[in-house]
Amino acid sequence: MHPAVFDLALPSSGNSGAETFNALHVGAADETLPAPLPAQGLDEQAQQAMRDLLHEGESLNTRISYQSALRYWAAWHALRYGRQIALPLSVDCVLQFVVDHAQRSTPQGLVCELPAAMDQALIEAGYKTRAGAPAHNTLVHRVSVLSKAHQVRDLPNPCHDPRVRELLSRTRKAYAKRGALPQKKEALTRDLLTQLLDTCDDSLRGRRDRALLLFAWASGGRRRSEVAGADMQHLRRLASGDYLYTLTHSKTNQTGVDAPENHKPVLGAAAVALEAWLRASGIVEGAIFRRIRKGGHLGEPLSPPAVRNIVRERCALAGVEGDFSAHSLRSGFVTEAGRQNVPLSDTMAMTGHQSVATVMGYFRAESALGNQAARMMDGKE
Repeated sequence: MHPAVFDLALPSSGNSGAETFNALHVGAADETLPAPLPAQGLDEQAQQAMRDLLHEGESLNTRISYQSALRYWAAWHALRYGRQIALPLSVDCVLQFVVDHAQRSTPQGLVCELPAAMDQALIEAGYKTRAGAPAHNTLVHRVSVLSKAHQVRDLPNPCHDPRVRELLSRTRKAYAKRGALPQKKEALTRDLLTQLLDTCDDSLRGRRDRALLLFAWASGGRRRSEVAGADMQHLRRLASGDYLYTLTHSKTNQTGVDAPENHKPVLGAAAVALEAWLRASGIVEGAIFRRIRKGGHLGEPLSPPAVRNIVRERCALAGVEGDFSAHSLRSGFVTEAGRQNVPLSDTMAMTGHQSVATVMGYFRAESALGNQAARMMDGKE
């Protein structure tokens, strides 16, 4: 064993341990040292420090979605059981939640068990936006959040009960048999993106939106949080006039691991648009994309919802109809890569996906039209 390993060994409970203790206290007045901590448990200061670290390391979007899900659980529980929610919940309570929010087939059509009056009450109180069962993904997410709430509190977890797991599994299969597939936002492929870019004039707002759309799309389909969080300190201008943006934190790299694929190229038209925006705005540090106030004054950094709104506003101006959002830039990039037969490895290096299955899920039906395997009957006889 390397000698350094022995240097790191803990002192034994014998003389060595006592000598270490005494040496640490030589020359130090007792009043200068804090009181010794108990062997078990954390004091309030340590608990607060731990909460601060957990909070700081948590994704803002994750925190918002978790809070929303738990608020809904509390509201539903108050209406269904007539009392305030308190963890741990029973298995029967979770089962009731699932059947209240999952649709099942009956001779009368698709139904769920949530009473109409309670459904309406949840809408009026702002916990729901529309009547009826939520999307299947929403149901699964809310159960997952409840499970996490029990886990972090070290409480018996009703979501791990075999009956709950089986019900959720069969529910997913029932939805699949009905063809109730998850709804994805439509893809902003190259031709559609070009229409949006045509609406961007040379005003400050037009330059910002053109740069934002091209930066998000051409650098690999950046998520709206990544666009909103883009900062000048991570942007490097190359001798060619192009840019290299270092993505230090993302959904798939939340621990900030340094990897070659973190460096996203911003080339060609995207680089030209970004340069025009930076020159016009005078931005040299801080957030790259910011609000523009009346009179052409720059405001605070854009929020992730603001990035979504820009995409939708430009779609409306271009007359592009469909269910588009900020995520349409990401799905559009992957779909276009499939159309142009870009190698999957190159596409994943740009998007940052870790799973081939996840990337394949972004490919829309039109990207499959270029699959030569579908044309084998069209060859020469």
